[in-house]
Amino acid sequence: MSLCLVFYISGHGFGHAARSIEVINAILASNPATKIVVRTSAARWLFDLTVRGSVQFHEYECDTGVYQLDSLHLDEQKTLDRARRFYRTFDARADAEAGFLQRAGATVVAADMPPLAFAAAARADVPSVALGNFTWDWIYQDYVEREPAGASREFLRTIGAAYGKATLVLRLPMWGGFDAFSAPIVDIPFVARHARHDPAETRRVAGIPDGRPLVFISFGGHDIKALDLAALARLDRYTIVMTGPTRRADVPEGLVWVDEVHLHQQGFRYEDLVRACDVVVTKPGYGIIAECLANTTAMLYTSRGRFREYPVLIKAMPKFLRCRFIGQLALQRGEWEEALETLLAQPAPAQRPPTNGAEVAAARIVALSSGQWSVASGQ
Repeated sequence: MSLCLVFYISGHGFGHAARSIEVINAILASNPATKIVVRTSAARWLFDLTVRGSVQFHEYECDTGVYQLDSLHLDEQKTLDRARRFYRTFDARADAEAGFLQRAGATVVAADMPPLAFAAAARADVPSVALGNFTWDWIYQDYVEREPAGASREFLRTIGAAYGKATLVLRLPMWGGFDAFSAPIVDIPFVARHARHDPAETRRVAGIPDGRPLVFISFGGHDIKALDLAALARLDRYTIVMTGPTRRADVPEGLVWVDEVHLHQQGFRYEDLVRACDVVVTKPGYGIIAECLANTTAMLYTSRGRFREYPVLIKAMPKFLRCRFIGQLALQRGEWEEALETLLAQPAPAQRPPTNGAEVAAARIVALSSGQWSVASGQ
């Protein structure tokens, strides 16, 4: 039986896409003939650069995520307004997607974690797998509870009912929500991207000088215009690394800009750069935490606006990751030296959780698609 996987991926940030791509790569590595269709509003270039095989990419809005003003700030009301508009037409969207799944010959649907995927799969009589560490009804509920009395919560019920139609749930570490699911929930290890190149080789190809600790600025595809780059260039005990598809015009001498597209063309990936650096400066999200864990890199993190996942992450990560908080004002001013010194002096945590979740998820998805997984037994 030929397998056809349709993968719905939230366009919120890079983390959902990055970990979904790792699962796709694991499926293609073990079952190269699998037909994979990706439907997402996430950036196509990320898939073009990092998928190791052939997929059909469809630019498609399958959920609304959170409205980000920039990397560190979000708009709660616009987030709720967009979600309410989207879910008002949910039934028509689910009917249309069910028709698409039938025409595509889908044998399994996977989603991280758009509710639309599960509603459509149920209508098309196709099994579906949820993969993620949080649910959107859980995220939005936190914002709704801060609204005036009487604000509609109907869209939360719509999301919950859609989640309730999933066949199987693969729950990642550092999770929140999941009350709406009635399907079996299987806890799996971290899905993470692992470096394939030696750090010295990555630094050489990227043009990063040796001799000082490397500090990598990474904020999930969003630029931070308020960063005082001149102040960072004066941190002469460290080499500060920035990256992106296009170079910022204001990068001063003393900072290293890495062309991410060029790096990929040389056979290197983002995770190789994470491994080559001593510290990643970022906002905490599942993806960057998993990659720092997998590549034994320390993390200097700041706050990211009101997002319900945030306290779950910062409670969990000190158990297995060298990490330290820096306030947004100190971050923007480039006042990093004390925080970096303290962070790099920290001992490595004793706990090192497994990071082979992509392979575990791939095996579960393939088994469900081929009818080898039993809902009754959970095996």
